[in-house]
Amino acid sequence: MIFITGATGFVGPHLLKHLNAQSYLIKGINLRNPNWYSELDADVSTIIHLAGKAHDLKKVSNPHDYYEANFELTKQVFDSFLLSDASVFIFMSSVKATADEVKDILTEENSPNPKTHYGISKFQAESYILNQQLPEGKRVYILRPCMIHGPGNQGNLNLLYTIVKKGFPWPLAAFENQRSFLSIDNLCFVIQELLNRNDIPSGIYNVADDKPLSTNELIGLISKSQNKLPKTLAIPKKLIFLLAKIGDILHLPLNSERLQKLTESYLVSNDKIVKAIGKPFPISAEEGFKKTFQSFHNQ
Repeated sequence: MIFITGATGFVGPHLLKHLNAQSYLIKGINLRNPNWYSELDADVSTIIHLAGKAHDLKKVSNPHDYYEANFELTKQVFDSFLLSDASVFIFMSSVKATADEVKDILTEENSPNPKTHYGISKFQAESYILNQQLPEGKRVYILRPCMIHGPGNQGNLNLLYTIVKKGFPWPLAAFENQRSFLSIDNLCFVIQELLNRNDIPSGIYNVADDKPLSTNELIGLISKSQNKLPKTLAIPKKLIFLLAKIGDILHLPLNSERLQKLTESYLVSNDKIVKAIGKPFPISAEEGFKKTFQSFHNQ
């Protein structure tokens, strides 16, 4: 029996559908129930801990909420795992537990230096897990995914899709960036491999698609999904930065933070997890986005 926390979030429903198709026995755990730990009976083989507080781009969350949801709750769930009959624990962390900005390529060897409450709380949870004595026969996997996308996705990808759909030209074509993404299908594949096999060592693993994409390439893929030719404008960067500062003051859709998210480079290596699994990921970066953008079209 696989116990999953956070089964109602973005990743949860996709993972449940994927594992159900493979005939796994699954039970969702509601951590809001103060007696949730009583549900960890002798049938439990694996605990997948997805529950947590996601990064708040609107910056309206109380910092305490991050540490309560991402650190304290993880401590409780992991302590229960150590006392249970479960042999596998999978914790969904984030690349943000390592770095908010990446100069080269992020690997598991980078020294963690998170800056946000979200990243710090995830790193604290990782540190707690790694500092506990792991009983013989138990395995622990800390997954650090980059930006996950798939059907039901919310955020900046939806903004890009809407811009193309309404026929507006993409005004940030002057920015050349490269960014790693993660298809939900590839994430589910990785988790299934961890469940099926006992030869993959415990540890921290970055999870990302094989190929990074630029925002300009995403605009091209979105346009193709809508049977349109991409429309782009290479407005001078100085003017764009000025408009973003005005957006900060007037609370416009284009502000400095959103501009950074849309144009920054953030490259993540998946070499360690691919070598550990010994198989290529099933979905290419382009195929993953094709499915995501098709789901937007069907909404």
